[in-house]
Amino acid sequence: MRQNTRTSASTVANTLALLGMGGTIAGTGSASGVGYQAGQIAAQDLLGGIAVPTGCVVRPQQVRQLDSKDIGDGDWLALAQACGQQLADPQVAAIVITHGTDTLEETAWFLQCVLPAGKPVVLTCAMRPASALSADGPANLRDALACAADGGALAWAQAGQPVLVVAAGEVHSAAAVRKAHAYQVHALSSAPAGPVAWVEEGRLRWAQRLPQQVVVKNAVPLPPLPWPWVEVVTSHAGARAEGVDALVAAGVRGLVVAGTGNGTVHAAWLPALQRARAAGVPIVRTTRCAEGRIVQAPGQDDAEVVDLPPLKARISLMLRCMSPSVPRPSP
Repeated sequence: MRQNTRTSASTVANTLALLGMGGTIAGTGSASGVGYQAGQIAAQDLLGGIAVPTGCVVRPQQVRQLDSKDIGDGDWLALAQACGQQLADPQVAAIVITHGTDTLEETAWFLQCVLPAGKPVVLTCAMRPASALSADGPANLRDALACAADGGALAWAQAGQPVLVVAAGEVHSAAAVRKAHAYQVHALSSAPAGPVAWVEEGRLRWAQRLPQQVVVKNAVPLPPLPWPWVEVVTSHAGARAEGVDALVAAGVRGLVVAGTGNGTVHAAWLPALQRARAAGVPIVRTTRCAEGRIVQAPGQDDAEVVDLPPLKARISLMLRCMSPSVPRPSP
């Protein structure tokens, strides 16, 4: 008897889950794009007139409706839980998240740290509200859906890097992306490495070689709120030790030191940081420079040095404070 090799439609993962977090992409205001309010349009309403990748269906879910500058640990917990539920659904092939640009790089890195490998999670955004004459959100959402359905995004997810960011026709990794401009539409950057791909007429052109190896990366269990308080302190001219001492006295659980240049720290801070260590406050050091990393002398291996920008280093240290057994992620 001839075997039926057709796959039942019920077993095909063809659903793209759309999770709404608010942001400018869901904002409304004047047609000029100035003086708008973020997080006003529901995720399902953002789909109007947008082409869905062939063979896919989109399932919207509103997780939050906020201006991303105001995002907090509870919002991240809710988003991670929503992602976990969607990823566990065999019908779901990938997730697309609409988000504000202000803290998008932080949310992307948080999700990269806590979500399992296997399925793509693509964040997108906008610099102009939906009511603007030249809104960029619809094109960004279209491109994000195309990216989520692309085999290249699946390869990245299976290689342990499930989270990507799509905006202005570019695809960025969660590790490298940052907001580099305050108001231009082309606000996101992955300098100096550059984007991992471009979206061109609905098709992905991958700039970097696609990963081939499947990596086992399990979800990181997240404890109930409140999460550990971790702050970023930036070394600068005239820095005073009292600021560090005040944070320790107030109960900070971890400190990220954004040093000048090659991670150097103002001399006035050195005793204060030593007092923080003696009080049991873990410290990591990085550079405040937008590009480059701390280069250590041959044979030197300072465990406090991390190869992450300050805001992402804060997230990684917070997760380590939650559970010391969680390994320190690297880009």
